Amino acid sequence: MKRYSLFFILMACCFYTMELQAIVPSSQKIRLNEGWEFIRQDLADVWEVVRPARAGQPEIVPLWSPVTLPHCFNAEDAVDPDVNYYQGAGWYKTSLSIDNPYTNGRVLLDFEGAGQKTEVYVYTTRVGSHVGGYDGWKVDITDAVAAFARTETCQKQFGGKIPVSVRCDNSRDREMIPSDMSDFNLYGGLYRYVTLVYVPSVSFEQIHIDARCDEMGKNGTFTIRTSLYQPAKEAVNASLTLTVKAPDGKQIYTQRFDNLTEQVSTPEIAVKKPVLWHVDKPQLYTCQLTLEVDGQQLQAEERFGFRHFVFREKGPFFLNGQRLLLRGTHRHEDHAGVAAALTEEIMVQEMQQIKAMGVNFIRLGHYQQSDIVLRLCDELGILVWEEIPWCRGGLGGDTYKEQARRMLTNMIGQHYNHPSVILWGMGNENDWAGDFATFDKEAIRAFMKELHDLSHQLDPQRLTAIRRCEFCKDIIDVYSPSIWAGWYSRAYKDYMEMETAGMQGTTRFLHAEWGGDSHARRHMEGDFEGVSNAAKTGDWSESYIIRLFDWHLKEQENMPWLTGAAFWTFKDFSTPLRPENPVPYVNQKGVIERDGTPKESYYVFQSYWSKEPMLHIYGHTWPTRWGKPGEKKEVLVYSNCPEVELFVNGISQGKKRRNSQDFPAAGLRWEVPYNEGANNLRAVAATKNGSFTDEIKQNYQTAVWGTPAQIRLTATPLTGNEVMVQAELLDAAGIPCLDSQDYIEFEAIGAGRLVQNQGTSTGARKLQAYNGRACIRVAQLDESKGISDTSTYILAKSASLTSNLLTIFADK
Repeated sequence: MKRYSLFFILMACCFYTMELQAIVPSSQKIRLNEGWEFIRQDLADVWEVVRPARAGQPEIVPLWSPVTLPHCFNAEDAVDPDVNYYQGAGWYKTSLSIDNPYTNGRVLLDFEGAGQKTEVYVYTTRVGSHVGGYDGWKVDITDAVAAFARTETCQKQFGGKIPVSVRCDNSRDREMIPSDMSDFNLYGGLYRYVTLVYVPSVSFEQIHIDARCDEMGKNGTFTIRTSLYQPAKEAVNASLTLTVKAPDGKQIYTQRFDNLTEQVSTPEIAVKKPVLWHVDKPQLYTCQLTLEVDGQQLQAEERFGFRHFVFREKGPFFLNGQRLLLRGTHRHEDHAGVAAALTEEIMVQEMQQIKAMGVNFIRLGHYQQSDIVLRLCDELGILVWEEIPWCRGGLGGDTYKEQARRMLTNMIGQHYNHPSVILWGMGNENDWAGDFATFDKEAIRAFMKELHDLSHQLDPQRLTAIRRCEFCKDIIDVYSPSIWAGWYSRAYKDYMEMETAGMQGTTRFLHAEWGGDSHARRHMEGDFEGVSNAAKTGDWSESYIIRLFDWHLKEQENMPWLTGAAFWTFKDFSTPLRPENPVPYVNQKGVIERDGTPKESYYVFQSYWSKEPMLHIYGHTWPTRWGKPGEKKEVLVYSNCPEVELFVNGISQGKKRRNSQDFPAAGLRWEVPYNEGANNLRAVAATKNGSFTDEIKQNYQTAVWGTPAQIRLTATPLTGNEVMVQAELLDAAGIPCLDSQDYIEFEAIGAGRLVQNQGTSTGARKLQAYNGRACIRVAQLDESKGISDTSTYILAKSASLTSNLLTIFADK
């Protein structure tokens, strides 16, 4: 009887009939982005997908739509103000030309993630299935492809191609994680990349690299363990060559293995003075693997890094022997117009924005995310807390638990080699009852302990973490209580007291989730001192939230024991739980909008965290301020430069020295008079790297307004075939009502269309006003070029008020 290592047993426990629980290690993958069709409804079975059309008979089901992957079938309805987002089945179909270059090789479909339950078919044969929307998995379609290729149907109906159909289903299911009580959408669709992979008869299953070093990085070791996939179990002539290169490209290790078994492991290899991975200099080693099978080669590449981290008990965090304050944020997989179907280009842009803000830590909430994101964290130098989606609702039965175990096993197995990962999250807000009639704390504790132990079995190096479940905080390694100073409780100036109490109440403390909502483009005059529980009593303005963030960041510099904190969240995202928000169905706690547009608060973080010189006058999206004639107004400048000079209408208001403890804006604030009407503000900072300037224009209104009585529509041309339409609420005398927060709704009639259901301040047909106005983009349809009347008419409504029609795209 063969003996298997603990590693192989643990990896084998996640393999099930018809489903392989690992993404494919291979350097030769073909992304299947094009050539798909989609229908958003369920069908009786797969036969309805593949049956041939009969001449002279209409389609029994509605027409399929061409789509490009990644694709989410909640791309727009997740933020549609008038509907609940679709939860149900959707079908995808394509036809593949299969040409496997490997003799007796295998054909695999690699799914990086699909929501939330998925079935895969070759013609009418069900070849695989998966439950869980976020972990990667693959399906071996070799046998089904070979069988179908021999049929007459293959040639006559499909021209020799192989029909592949995929059913995705995000229907509500209490016995599936995450819970539908979660504050985010459980999206449906093939919203991550699907790849076609050809491999020889023996290929890679999983590749794990254990890289370790002492605290100061003087000595390191690594071990490479490779499990192999060989479903045919036939004798083959196979060998494996491993080569490891240092960050500078120099080869430091190579070895060839013959007579391969199910697992290949290197001895522990010593490395003197390894080049360390650090958030400021993320140095990566490369492991190249070449598998030769019967004279043919398969290559794979994995990167890894050496780093040592410690969470001190009731103390700070150390990376490579030095204290590092974790400056963190959170991320959902969500973006305007595509929902969860982010392309690699969108991910790259977003992660670069995060790093440019000065972030060195991120919690990926609340599920395993794309491997592309983890790769970017490795490359950019961002430490990671990644977690499984056991989120809210309670604890289900055996099926529920098995999914959680499997997703934890997959997450750790698939992201094991990323040096950026330091924490595996076991759950989120597991004290939140509601899905089941019984809420059993002891049962939750027992399962939390089981997951914690499983995590340490699978990965002894990394720690476990949860956020907000007080009755489980003694089980895991690192805990975050719920502290929302100035938003859900108390005032933001109580932050130090609340944070200290949180640290004292647990062994290893890391503050995940703090901050608050802000409606982009809403600004307010006035005093924000003493505002408590602003989620209910506040104005949701950017003017308030920048002060809340500013105060927290100032105070974090005065906590020598603090491991770090991660504000919630980097980007606005959709949620079914918040239909009444200023932008309906959008959690607006981001510092950028859902389309990646920075809010003012983005620059507050940059001023504290970024090492690159930056300068930003608060108010770029505040076109009109208000007050009394001659009244001095506060101007805030956020910068990390040592000194800034402000000019108002060409007149210097003096220079200010930056002092992070001088709240607000680190002392870079001025009280200045505004002229009635137009004003020009310019800030200048001189550094050793040159001079930096920022400039904005603001109007100043002294006229006092009454109740909104009319709506004024104006249009501004944008690039291409779009215009920006603005609706302003005016009183009976025509004076803008600059503090109005009434809802405004837009409607388009004619040849143009609203750019709506984006979940942004300029991409929603219904939203609350920001300073008495709301904007939306309107696009001229391409198909309108061939019609006689290209005119579009825009209408806006607010409460009992209705605007006149505004004509755009009119024939000349």
